[in-house]
Amino acid sequence: MSLCLGIDIGTTGCRIAIVDENGDPISSIARPMAKPRRIDGRPAQDPLIWWNAVRECLFDQRDALESFGRSMGEVSAVAVDGTSGTLLLADSNLNPTTLGYMYNSSGFSDAAAHIERAAPEGSIALGNSSSLARLLFLTAHDNSGKVRHALHQADWITALLLGKGGTSDENNVLKLGYDLLKNAWPSWFSDLNLDLNLMPKVVPAGTPIGIVSDQVAHAFGFSGQTRVVAGTTDSVAAFVASGARQVGEGVTSLGTTLAIKLLSDRPVNNLAQGIYSHRIFGMWLAGGASNSGGGVLEQHFSRDQMAELESRIEPENETGLNYYPLACPGERFPVSDPAKPPKLEPRPEDEAVFFQGILEGIAQIEKAGYNALVELGAPKVSVIFTTGGGSKNRKWEDIRRRMIGCKIVQSSADAAIGSALIAKAGIANGPSG
Repeated sequence: MSLCLGIDIGTTGCRIAIVDENGDPISSIARPMAKPRRIDGRPAQDPLIWWNAVRECLFDQRDALESFGRSMGEVSAVAVDGTSGTLLLADSNLNPTTLGYMYNSSGFSDAAAHIERAAPEGSIALGNSSSLARLLFLTAHDNSGKVRHALHQADWITALLLGKGGTSDENNVLKLGYDLLKNAWPSWFSDLNLDLNLMPKVVPAGTPIGIVSDQVAHAFGFSGQTRVVAGTTDSVAAFVASGARQVGEGVTSLGTTLAIKLLSDRPVNNLAQGIYSHRIFGMWLAGGASNSGGGVLEQHFSRDQMAELESRIEPENETGLNYYPLACPGERFPVSDPAKPPKLEPRPEDEAVFFQGILEGIAQIEKAGYNALVELGAPKVSVIFTTGGGSKNRKWEDIRRRMIGCKIVQSSADAAIGSALIAKAGIANGPSG
């Protein structure tokens, strides 16, 4: 029987999932990672942290399969997802020449000004927290003289599996300014002080792009014919895993950050609100990603504390605290404001009330996000499939159901399963490139 493997790289952890030929999950492995550190106030991470976590997960997955009579040699295809907008530069041997600057790093004002002079109004590449501004910052500050590739988090892991770089998927490159309607890098890129040879070839998610390298096959037990398939971003992978399939169905990912996607019959975009549309398997996914989310909760509470406080909150009784929970200044969606301050005051004496106030604040951001999509022409959300660690909090689910006013379904699937399903789709897409 044919197996497919998905790799999900998050902010603080790596997860690998395997599905069988029917798309049913059969195994899942996770490893934690060190949190990003701050360089001049910007979150950044050593990319080797990601690869080491992937390697450990692959070794653990190999052992897990062997424990019930299966093997990594049965894996037909692999796909990777990563945090959207996280970037690094690498040399021709895929050695990083910079840190990986994370999706929520901002303050790239000089680069943003350069982009503003070249890009048309409404481009998703505008703003001092855009992926393109991040890329221009990295190229301006890299002094190695060896840069060959600009890579997203998922691109780099994919490249290491292949043993070569130079390819990305439609969703990871979207925030770099890639024109999804024309399937091309925009002509105004020629006005940027940027080596266009760094930019990857772009293919749809689910496209076979090669075979795992001999070194990777030997290390982890893959066959010499295991395909590497173009992956996607973490939130799109979570959408694929969720079970949402009809126009009007949405997916909210409650992880370290909050991301929403709504299945639409048309693309909708609005830079001023951080709204854009991805594409997966021919469908439009309208949505955005906030800097709010579970990362704010982790700043204030341990997991044990949250479990205890959950039993004490009262979802039917709103606190009225009207928080805007952010881990640090800056927001991407449903408003794009790199200077937006967190609002977490007043802080009540009862920690359970404070905890509930943060949950309500994140739910309000989620509601505002879906409403913003409708105002731009997307369908009204009919049901929300919820993924991520926050989906397990039933009291939070009750709060969200009350505040948003639609059916909410907990999804047991995660982004790693979504990537495994994308890998599975790649098997049907013809020979590897």
